Amino acid sequence: MSQTTQPARWLPFVVLGIGLTAISFGAIFARLAQAEGVSSLTVATWRLGLAALIITPVALMQSRRELARLTRRQIGMALAAGFFLALHFATWISSLEYTSVASSTALVTTNPLWIGLASFLIFRETPTRMMIGGIALSFAGSLFIFWSDSQNAGAGSDPMFGNLLALVGSWCFSAYLLIGRRLRAGLGLPAYIWLAYGAAALFLFAASGAGGVELFALSGTAWLVLLAMALGPQLLGHTAYNWSLRYVSATFVAVVTLGEPVGSALMAFIIFGEGFAPLQFVGFSLLLVGIYLAAKGEKG
Repeated sequence: MSQTTQPARWLPFVVLGIGLTAISFGAIFARLAQAEGVSSLTVATWRLGLAALIITPVALMQSRRELARLTRRQIGMALAAGFFLALHFATWISSLEYTSVASSTALVTTNPLWIGLASFLIFRETPTRMMIGGIALSFAGSLFIFWSDSQNAGAGSDPMFGNLLALVGSWCFSAYLLIGRRLRAGLGLPAYIWLAYGAAALFLFAASGAGGVELFALSGTAWLVLLAMALGPQLLGHTAYNWSLRYVSATFVAVVTLGEPVGSALMAFIIFGEGFAPLQFVGFSLLLVGIYLAAKGEKG
Protein backbone atom coordinates (compact mmCIF):
# COMPACT_ATOMS: atom_id res chain seq x y z
CA MET A 1 0.00 0.00 0.00
CA SER A 2 1.45 3.38 -0.94
CA GLN A 3 2.24 6.06 1.56
CA THR A 4 -0.44 8.38 0.17
CA THR A 5 -3.21 5.88 0.92
CA GLN A 6 -2.30 5.62 4.60
CA PRO A 7 -4.46 7.65 7.01
CA ALA A 8 -2.92 10.05 9.50
CA ARG A 9 -1.27 8.22 12.41
CA TRP A 10 -3.83 9.53 14.87
CA LEU A 11 -6.92 8.66 12.82
CA PRO A 12 -7.21 4.92 13.73
CA PHE A 13 -7.06 5.84 17.43
CA VAL A 14 -9.79 8.46 17.01
CA VAL A 15 -11.92 5.95 15.08
CA LEU A 16 -11.35 3.37 17.83
CA GLY A 17 -12.44 5.91 20.44
CA ILE A 18 -15.63 6.65 18.50
CA GLY A 19 -16.29 2.92 18.10
CA LEU A 20 -15.73 2.30 21.81
CA THR A 21 -18.12 5.09 22.77
CA ALA A 22 -20.79 3.76 20.41
CA ILE A 23 -20.47 0.17 21.63
CA SER A 24 -20.56 1.27 25.28
CA PHE A 25 -24.10 2.54 24.69
CA GLY A 26 -25.28 -0.97 23.72
CA ALA A 27 -26.26 -2.05 27.24
CA ILE A 28 -27.80 1.35 27.99
CA PHE A 29 -29.99 1.28 24.87
CA ALA A 30 -31.03 -2.30 25.67
CA ARG A 31 -32.11 -1.28 29.16
CA LEU A 32 -34.04 1.71 27.79
CA ALA A 33 -35.83 -0.54 25.28
CA GLN A 34 -36.67 -3.02 28.03
CA ALA A 35 -38.07 -0.14 30.09
CA GLU A 36 -40.43 0.55 27.15
CA GLY A 37 -41.80 -2.98 27.50
CA VAL A 38 -39.80 -4.47 24.63
CA SER A 39 -38.77 -8.08 25.21
CA SER A 40 -35.07 -8.95 25.14
CA LEU A 41 -35.55 -11.23 22.13
CA THR A 42 -37.25 -8.39 20.26
CA VAL A 43 -34.37 -6.04 21.13
CA ALA A 44 -31.84 -8.55 19.80
CA THR A 45 -33.91 -9.23 16.68
CA TRP A 46 -34.24 -5.59 15.66
CA ARG A 47 -30.68 -4.65 16.62
CA LEU A 48 -29.40 -7.10 14.01
CA GLY A 49 -32.37 -6.93 11.65
CA LEU A 50 -32.19 -3.15 11.23
CA ALA A 51 -28.39 -3.27 10.95
CA ALA A 52 -28.61 -5.90 8.20
CA LEU A 53 -31.30 -3.88 6.39
CA ILE A 54 -29.23 -0.67 6.54
CA ILE A 55 -26.07 -2.36 5.27
CA THR A 56 -27.87 -4.16 2.40
CA PRO A 57 -27.51 -1.39 -0.24
CA VAL A 58 -23.80 -1.00 0.56
CA ALA A 59 -23.19 -4.75 0.38
CA LEU A 60 -25.07 -5.07 -2.92
CA MET A 61 -23.28 -2.10 -4.51
CA GLN A 62 -19.77 -3.01 -3.35
CA SER A 63 -19.88 -6.80 -3.06
CA ARG A 64 -22.48 -8.06 -5.55
CA ARG A 65 -20.00 -10.15 -7.53
CA GLU A 66 -18.38 -11.45 -4.37
CA LEU A 67 -21.72 -12.54 -2.97
CA ALA A 68 -22.68 -14.20 -6.27
CA ARG A 69 -19.53 -16.37 -6.09
CA LEU A 70 -20.16 -17.68 -2.58
CA THR A 71 -19.40 -21.38 -2.15
CA ARG A 72 -21.56 -23.80 -0.21
CA ARG A 73 -18.85 -23.92 2.46
CA GLN A 74 -18.92 -20.12 2.84
CA ILE A 75 -22.72 -20.11 3.05
CA GLY A 76 -22.57 -22.84 5.70
CA MET A 77 -19.97 -20.88 7.68
CA ALA A 78 -22.08 -17.72 7.41
CA LEU A 79 -25.10 -19.57 8.79
CA ALA A 80 -23.03 -21.03 11.64
CA ALA A 81 -21.51 -17.63 12.46
CA GLY A 82 -24.96 -16.02 12.34
CA PHE A 83 -26.40 -18.70 14.62
CA PHE A 84 -23.83 -18.03 17.35
CA LEU A 85 -24.08 -14.26 16.90
CA ALA A 86 -27.85 -14.54 17.35
CA LEU A 87 -27.38 -16.59 20.52
CA HIS A 88 -24.82 -14.07 21.78
CA PHE A 89 -27.20 -11.12 21.57
CA ALA A 90 -30.23 -13.08 22.76
CA THR A 91 -28.48 -14.27 25.92
CA TRP A 92 -26.50 -11.13 26.68
CA ILE A 93 -29.41 -8.70 26.23
CA SER A 94 -31.56 -11.03 28.36
CA SER A 95 -28.91 -10.91 31.09
CA LEU A 96 -29.55 -7.18 31.50
CA GLU A 97 -33.03 -8.00 32.83
CA TYR A 98 -31.53 -9.83 35.80
CA THR A 99 -28.13 -8.37 36.71
CA SER A 100 -26.30 -5.04 36.74
CA VAL A 101 -24.91 -3.41 33.61
CA ALA A 102 -21.40 -3.53 35.10
CA SER A 103 -21.50 -7.28 35.83
CA SER A 104 -23.16 -8.13 32.52
CA THR A 105 -20.78 -6.14 30.31
CA ALA A 106 -17.70 -7.28 32.21
CA LEU A 107 -18.61 -10.96 31.92
CA VAL A 108 -19.71 -10.79 28.27
CA THR A 109 -16.36 -9.29 27.21
CA THR A 110 -14.38 -12.31 28.47
CA ASN A 111 -14.21 -13.81 24.96
CA PRO A 112 -10.36 -13.53 24.69
CA LEU A 113 -10.17 -16.08 27.51
CA TRP A 114 -12.50 -18.57 25.88
CA ILE A 115 -10.83 -18.15 22.49
CA GLY A 116 -7.50 -18.88 24.19
CA LEU A 117 -8.93 -22.01 25.82
CA ALA A 118 -10.55 -23.13 22.56
CA SER A 119 -7.26 -22.65 20.71
CA PHE A 120 -5.62 -24.99 23.21
CA LEU A 121 -8.39 -27.61 23.39
CA ILE A 122 -9.39 -27.65 19.71
CA PHE A 123 -6.33 -26.49 17.80
CA ARG A 124 -3.73 -27.71 20.32
CA GLU A 125 -2.04 -24.32 20.46
CA THR A 126 0.06 -24.01 23.62
CA PRO A 127 -1.07 -20.95 25.62
CA THR A 128 1.52 -18.39 26.69
CA ARG A 129 2.24 -17.74 30.35
CA MET A 130 0.54 -14.37 30.02
CA MET A 131 -2.56 -16.05 28.63
CA ILE A 132 -2.61 -18.55 31.54
CA GLY A 133 -2.19 -15.72 34.04
CA GLY A 134 -4.99 -13.77 32.37
CA ILE A 135 -7.34 -16.75 32.51
CA ALA A 136 -6.56 -17.31 36.20
CA LEU A 137 -7.14 -13.65 37.11
CA SER A 138 -10.33 -13.48 35.09
CA PHE A 139 -11.65 -16.64 36.69
CA ALA A 140 -10.98 -15.14 40.12
CA GLY A 141 -12.64 -11.88 39.07
CA SER A 142 -15.71 -13.72 37.79
CA LEU A 143 -16.01 -15.56 41.10
CA PHE A 144 -15.88 -12.25 42.99
CA ILE A 145 -18.63 -10.82 40.77
CA PHE A 146 -20.85 -13.90 41.23
CA TRP A 147 -20.17 -13.90 44.99
CA SER A 148 -20.86 -10.17 45.35
CA ASP A 149 -24.05 -10.28 43.32
CA SER A 150 -25.32 -13.30 45.26
CA GLN A 151 -25.02 -11.22 48.46
CA ASN A 152 -26.31 -7.94 47.01
CA ALA A 153 -30.07 -7.69 46.71
CA GLY A 154 -29.74 -4.52 44.63
CA ALA A 155 -27.72 -6.18 41.89
CA GLY A 156 -30.81 -7.19 39.92
CA SER A 157 -33.87 -9.42 40.07
CA ASP A 158 -31.78 -12.62 39.74
CA PRO A 159 -28.11 -11.63 39.38
CA MET A 160 -26.72 -15.16 39.41
CA PHE A 161 -28.90 -16.15 36.47
CA GLY A 162 -28.13 -12.87 34.70
CA ASN A 163 -24.39 -13.36 35.16
CA LEU A 164 -24.66 -16.90 33.77
CA LEU A 165 -26.53 -15.58 30.72
CA ALA A 166 -23.77 -13.01 30.17
CA LEU A 167 -21.14 -15.77 30.30
CA VAL A 168 -23.11 -17.88 27.83
CA GLY A 169 -23.25 -14.79 25.62
CA SER A 170 -19.47 -14.55 25.77
CA TRP A 171 -19.06 -18.24 24.86
CA CYS A 172 -21.37 -17.77 21.86
CA PHE A 173 -19.49 -14.66 20.75
CA SER A 174 -16.22 -16.58 20.97
CA ALA A 175 -17.66 -19.26 18.68
CA TYR A 176 -18.84 -16.53 16.30
CA LEU A 177 -15.35 -15.01 16.20
CA LEU A 178 -13.62 -18.34 15.62
CA ILE A 179 -15.93 -19.13 12.69
CA GLY A 180 -16.02 -15.55 11.47
CA ARG A 181 -12.24 -15.26 11.23
CA ARG A 182 -12.15 -18.08 8.69
CA LEU A 183 -15.09 -16.68 6.74
CA ARG A 184 -13.71 -13.11 6.83
CA ALA A 185 -10.40 -14.27 5.32
CA GLY A 186 -12.09 -14.83 1.96
CA LEU A 187 -14.56 -11.92 1.98
CA GLY A 188 -14.54 -8.14 1.98
CA LEU A 189 -15.91 -6.31 5.01
CA PRO A 190 -19.35 -5.28 3.58
CA ALA A 191 -20.07 -8.81 2.33
CA TYR A 192 -18.97 -10.38 5.61
CA ILE A 193 -20.99 -8.00 7.80
CA TRP A 194 -24.11 -8.41 5.64
CA LEU A 195 -23.88 -12.20 5.71
CA ALA A 196 -23.20 -12.44 9.45
CA TYR A 197 -25.79 -9.87 10.54
CA GLY A 198 -28.36 -11.11 8.02
CA ALA A 199 -28.01 -14.74 9.06
CA ALA A 200 -28.21 -13.81 12.75
CA ALA A 201 -31.30 -11.70 12.11
CA LEU A 202 -33.01 -14.59 10.28
CA PHE A 203 -32.42 -16.91 13.23
CA LEU A 204 -33.74 -14.29 15.66
CA PHE A 205 -36.84 -13.59 13.54
CA ALA A 206 -37.50 -17.35 13.43
CA ALA A 207 -37.08 -17.66 17.22
CA SER A 208 -39.36 -14.67 17.79
CA GLY A 209 -42.01 -16.14 15.52
CA ALA A 210 -41.80 -19.55 17.18
CA GLY A 211 -42.04 -17.98 20.63
CA GLY A 212 -44.91 -15.67 19.77
CA VAL A 213 -42.84 -12.60 20.66
CA GLU A 214 -44.27 -9.21 19.70
CA LEU A 215 -42.06 -7.53 17.08
CA PHE A 216 -44.12 -4.68 15.65
CA ALA A 217 -46.54 -3.19 18.20
CA LEU A 218 -43.88 -1.05 19.87
CA SER A 219 -43.89 2.54 21.08
CA GLY A 220 -42.31 5.36 19.07
CA THR A 221 -39.64 5.73 21.74
CA ALA A 222 -38.84 2.01 21.53
CA TRP A 223 -38.38 2.22 17.74
CA LEU A 224 -36.02 5.19 18.14
CA VAL A 225 -33.96 3.31 20.72
CA LEU A 226 -33.79 0.18 18.53
CA LEU A 227 -32.72 2.26 15.52
CA ALA A 228 -30.06 3.93 17.66
CA MET A 229 -28.79 0.47 18.69
CA ALA A 230 -28.50 -0.64 15.07
CA LEU A 231 -26.78 2.56 13.90
CA GLY A 232 -24.54 3.14 16.93
CA PRO A 233 -23.28 0.03 18.76
CA GLN A 234 -23.88 -2.41 15.89
CA LEU A 235 -22.86 -0.57 12.71
CA LEU A 236 -20.72 2.39 13.82
CA GLY A 237 -19.06 0.60 16.75
CA HIS A 238 -18.20 -2.73 15.18
CA THR A 239 -17.35 -1.22 11.78
CA ALA A 240 -14.92 1.15 13.48
CA TYR A 241 -13.19 -1.79 15.15
CA ASN A 242 -12.99 -3.73 11.88
CA TRP A 243 -11.64 -0.72 9.95
CA SER A 244 -9.00 -0.02 12.60
CA LEU A 245 -7.67 -3.59 12.33
CA ARG A 246 -6.08 -2.58 9.02
CA TYR A 247 -3.81 -0.08 10.79
CA VAL A 248 -3.32 -1.27 14.39
CA SER A 249 -2.76 -4.73 15.87
CA ALA A 250 -5.60 -7.05 16.82
CA THR A 251 -4.16 -7.12 20.35
CA PHE A 252 -4.44 -3.33 20.64
CA VAL A 253 -8.05 -3.43 19.44
CA ALA A 254 -8.80 -6.23 21.93
CA VAL A 255 -7.33 -4.14 24.75
CA VAL A 256 -9.33 -1.08 23.69
CA THR A 257 -12.55 -3.11 23.91
CA LEU A 258 -11.92 -3.38 27.67
CA GLY A 259 -13.22 0.18 27.83
CA GLU A 260 -16.72 -1.09 26.99
CA PRO A 261 -17.64 -2.39 30.46
CA VAL A 262 -16.01 0.67 32.03
CA GLY A 263 -17.94 3.07 29.80
CA SER A 264 -21.18 1.12 30.19
CA ALA A 265 -20.82 0.95 33.98
CA LEU A 266 -20.15 4.70 34.16
CA MET A 267 -23.21 5.51 32.04
CA ALA A 268 -25.34 3.06 34.07
CA PHE A 269 -24.28 4.90 37.23
CA ILE A 270 -25.21 8.29 35.72
CA ILE A 271 -28.47 7.20 34.04
CA PHE A 272 -29.77 4.37 36.25
CA GLY A 273 -27.97 5.08 39.54
CA GLU A 274 -26.21 1.67 39.51
CA GLY A 275 -23.17 1.74 41.78
CA PHE A 276 -20.51 -0.85 42.61
CA ALA A 277 -20.57 -3.12 45.65
CA PRO A 278 -17.01 -3.45 47.10
CA LEU A 279 -16.51 -7.10 46.12
CA GLN A 280 -18.10 -6.47 42.73
CA PHE A 281 -15.57 -3.71 42.07
CA VAL A 282 -12.70 -6.02 43.04
CA GLY A 283 -14.03 -8.69 40.68
CA PHE A 284 -14.61 -6.12 37.92
CA SER A 285 -11.01 -4.89 38.21
CA LEU A 286 -9.49 -8.39 38.32
CA LEU A 287 -11.56 -9.44 35.33
CA LEU A 288 -10.44 -6.49 33.22
CA VAL A 289 -6.77 -7.04 34.10
CA GLY A 290 -7.18 -10.73 33.26
CA ILE A 291 -8.77 -9.98 29.88
CA TYR A 292 -5.96 -7.49 29.17
CA LEU A 293 -3.30 -10.12 29.90
CA ALA A 294 -5.15 -12.72 27.84
CA ALA A 295 -5.38 -10.33 24.90
CA LYS A 296 -1.68 -9.46 25.20
CA GLY A 297 -0.80 -13.15 25.44
CA GLU A 298 -2.85 -14.20 22.44
CA LYS A 299 -0.70 -15.55 19.63
CA GLY A 300 -1.05 -13.57 16.41
